[in-house]
Amino acid sequence: MMRAWDPESLLPYYVRKFQPYTPSRPDQELAKLYRCEKIYRLNNNENALGPPPSAQEVIRRFEAKRAAVYPSGDSYYLRCKLGKKFDKDPDQFLVGNGANEVIGFAIKAFCEPGDNIITADGTFAVYEWTAVFSGIEARLVPLKEFCFDDEEMLNRIDDRTKIIFICNPNNPTGTYWNLERLKRFIERVHQKAIIIVDEAYSEFVEKDDYPDGMALINEYPNLVIFRTFSKMYGLAGLRIGYLVGSVETVEVIRRTCIVYSVNTMAQEAALEAIDDEDHVMKTRAMVREGKDFLELELRKMGLTASSGEGNYVMIKLPMDDGLVYRKLMRSGVMVRTMTGFRFPNHIRVTIALRESMQALSRSLENIF
Repeated sequence: MMRAWDPESLLPYYVRKFQPYTPSRPDQELAKLYRCEKIYRLNNNENALGPPPSAQEVIRRFEAKRAAVYPSGDSYYLRCKLGKKFDKDPDQFLVGNGANEVIGFAIKAFCEPGDNIITADGTFAVYEWTAVFSGIEARLVPLKEFCFDDEEMLNRIDDRTKIIFICNPNNPTGTYWNLERLKRFIERVHQKAIIIVDEAYSEFVEKDDYPDGMALINEYPNLVIFRTFSKMYGLAGLRIGYLVGSVETVEVIRRTCIVYSVNTMAQEAALEAIDDEDHVMKTRAMVREGKDFLELELRKMGLTASSGEGNYVMIKLPMDDGLVYRKLMRSGVMVRTMTGFRFPNHIRVTIALRESMQALSRSLENIF
């Protein structure tokens, strides 16, 4: 008799122990499940203003027949545009299918089983996940006062440390390292490891002491910067992000790059979006106004929030975040539970247009 099929037996041990991430259902399915008429999406830090107008025009005019033609395999024109904007060689850029893919490129390029990466235990979880399901140890350093703990991260480095991931500003706490602190950390690491600074939310930051990672690359050849078009530029649905570093470092990472993974529409929309400073200013104004409104409403309810940089705040709750999620969903308000980020009894809320902020405030008021 043929033995029952057991795919688990073929898995590496590090994949066998890894639990898959289960995304939420589509909005229309959630609306039916929770019997609400409208979903207010405050869970994924999307830009409520959408893409810049010029990028929207690219999407509207995209000819269907072009879907049969492969895109530029290495996002040639976008890399040239990024090089011109940031005064870099186009070969210093590597574009991927969202920032998640370029995280994988970097880990695959530098790490093998037995190596380790270092990051925080209260940050964007994909650094940890990608390392773990690749057989790489993820050393997680607790945050200190909601911020990356540079001293303890330095203490965790050994001769098998290949990459250090720093989310700046951090998702979900909104804290950041200033220029002095970041440079001091890079210099103390010296060139023992690759330092990756994820600046996915950098365009939202208006503080004078916030460091521009792009400007540090020439000084520190082991520094790599991640950025994305998903957040400020509203192209999350098209999946496009990129990394930038020294030519030598990026050439090594390029060996693990999957070509043709970024579609034509995403490349062309990003080409238009990158220069729209008016869109950046309007989005920042929306975020400032939304944070001011929400913080005032939360104080009235006796709730506290961690509200740093970025288009989100993290709210501390007097009860289970999963329960609050379900209660909010009955009003159509969708937030991110934070237990998975190692912040139990917290939710993260995207700052959006006033209608959404008012819906959240009403729903929280009904609960508390």
